[in-house]
Amino acid sequence: MATPHSASTPYYFVPAESGYPIWAAAGLFFVILGAGMWINGHQWGMWSFFFGLSWWLVVLYRWMAQAAHESESGLFGRKIDLSYRWSMSWFIFSEVMLFGAFFTALWWARAHSVPELGNIENSLLWPDFNAAWPSMVPGATTSPAGTVEPFQTVGPFWLPTINTALLLTSGVTLTIAHHALRLGQRAKTIGFMWATVLLGIIFLCVQGYEYYHLYTDLNLKMSSGIFGSTFYMLTGFHGFHVFVGMLMLLFITLRLQKGHFTAERHFGFEGAAWYWHFVDVVWLGLYILVYWM
Repeated sequence: MATPHSASTPYYFVPAESGYPIWAAAGLFFVILGAGMWINGHQWGMWSFFFGLSWWLVVLYRWMAQAAHESESGLFGRKIDLSYRWSMSWFIFSEVMLFGAFFTALWWARAHSVPELGNIENSLLWPDFNAAWPSMVPGATTSPAGTVEPFQTVGPFWLPTINTALLLTSGVTLTIAHHALRLGQRAKTIGFMWATVLLGIIFLCVQGYEYYHLYTDLNLKMSSGIFGSTFYMLTGFHGFHVFVGMLMLLFITLRLQKGHFTAERHFGFEGAAWYWHFVDVVWLGLYILVYWM
C-alpha cells in the first residue's frame, strides 16, 4: 500500500499499469473514422462518431478521476508536481505547433498558391480563371464550371464577434476564479468556474449555429474549394479544443465542490487554466486571420 507524501518531499510516485491511454486512443479512432465517413455521406459515419465520442468521454472521466484520487490520497510529491507542469507545458507547445501549421497552410494558400496560379496561362488551367480569394465568391472563377458551387463568406461581425466576446469574458471569469482560490474563497471560485463553463458551452452552441447558417444559407461547405477546407479545418479543430477545455474546467469545478485543491496546491486548476487561455489566444488569431482578412 502506498504511503502519502507531502509536496515538499523528493518522493516520485509510479502509478500502476493502466489501459486508459490505449482505450482513449481507440475511442478517438472511432471519432475520426466516423467524422470522415459522416462528411462523405456514409450512413454509418454518424453512429461511429458518437459511439467513439461517448467511449472517449467515459474513458477520459475515469482516467481523470483516478488521477484526482491519487492526488487527494497524498501520492503526488514535488517531483510529480514538476513533471505535470513540464508535461502540460510541452503539450500546449505541441498544440501551438499544430495550429501554427494550420495558419501557415492558410497563409500559403492565400499569399502564394492562388497568386502563383494567377501567373499561369489560362490555357493550362481553364478559361476565365481569376486568382481571387476567397475562391468561388460571386464574380470569381477559380474552379472549372460545375466543380465547386458558388458560396458566400461570413464577415467578422455578429456571430464571430459574439464568440470573441464570450471567450474573452470566459478568460476574465477564469482569472477571477483563480485569484479567489488563491485567497481561499471557495464559494466565489466555484461560482466563477461555473460561469466559465457556461460561457464555453454558449460558445460551442453559437459556433454550431454558425455552421448551420454557413451550410444552409451561404452554401459554404468543406467541399467549397481550398477556402472551405481551410476554414472548417481551423474553426473545427479550435471548436474541438474548446470542447476539451470545457470538459477540463467542468471536471475541475466538480472537484472544487468536493473540497479538492487548496490555496497552495492546485495545479490541476492551473493546468486547465493554461489550456483555456491558450484556446482564447488561438481564437483571436482565427478571428483576425480568417474572419477579418
